[in-house]
Amino acid sequence: MSVVVETLPGPTRPAQEPAAEARIVPRRIVSLADDRMIAYAETGTGPDLVAIHGTLMCLEDVWLGPVPALAEHFRVIAVDRPGHGFSRRPRGGAADIWDQAASIRQAVRNLGLQRPVIVGHSFGAAVALAYGMLHPEEIAGIVALAPICFPELRLEHVLFGPRALPFGGDALSALLGASSDRALLPLLWNAMFLPEAMPPRFARDFPFDLAGRPAQITAEGEDAGWLWPGLTRSALGYPSLRRPTRILGGSADLVVNTALHGQRAASLIPGARFERLPGAGHMLHHLQPDAVVRAALAVRSEA
Repeated sequence: MSVVVETLPGPTRPAQEPAAEARIVPRRIVSLADDRMIAYAETGTGPDLVAIHGTLMCLEDVWLGPVPALAEHFRVIAVDRPGHGFSRRPRGGAADIWDQAASIRQAVRNLGLQRPVIVGHSFGAAVALAYGMLHPEEIAGIVALAPICFPELRLEHVLFGPRALPFGGDALSALLGASSDRALLPLLWNAMFLPEAMPPRFARDFPFDLAGRPAQITAEGEDAGWLWPGLTRSALGYPSLRRPTRILGGSADLVVNTALHGQRAASLIPGARFERLPGAGHMLHHLQPDAVVRAALAVRSEA
């Protein structure tokens, strides 16, 4: 079941200044079992496509990036990943990329989408690939943008991992959210766009307060904690992924090593094609949306 909402009541609603509220894209909600729900926004017409955002983001990331161009060819459903934006998952669980893929897939089924193309960025690309391995017969194919594909020690483990602790983690998130995060998070958001500068439209229209609230940073810590086992399972499963797959990576990505992740994963996935975008950084979907559209159309045509 889905209902139209603009904000969520109760403790899941983040505190927003009036000026920041205008940055939030109106959502619909798909209620799932176990007090889970997936928030999404829809635009465009055509074959179905699901867009999944990455770390420190919510659906406004893809909405401000490639969604307008994709909507010229597809019916686009942009989702908040479980635990992020206005989507909900249990505290202390359901953070694994495979579990997140299963929740998004259930929402896709509830919405009646027909063999969508699954597009994901960064952590969201890891979720998209897991989705494809779980239910290949239900999708047209996958477009993975700057994906993280293999286990490694990452900055997220150090910065956010302690906030996921069952005892004291929430209090730590609240404390840091009122102090050091105010300086740390803007640095991280800007660094994601290197070597380019953050686009003015993103700086103006992205809901940073929503993506950076303490509850979401706690979810980032949980994501980081479950990343190693999730990606280990993915690495073992890539040779079995037999759906059309396109992987795009920037040659100047400073967040995820393109050669060690996207290019290497493409070599393991049967029939996958890897495209290196010269000069592009981690947020390539904002700076080269046409490449995302080309990849999505190619996947759809192969399907």
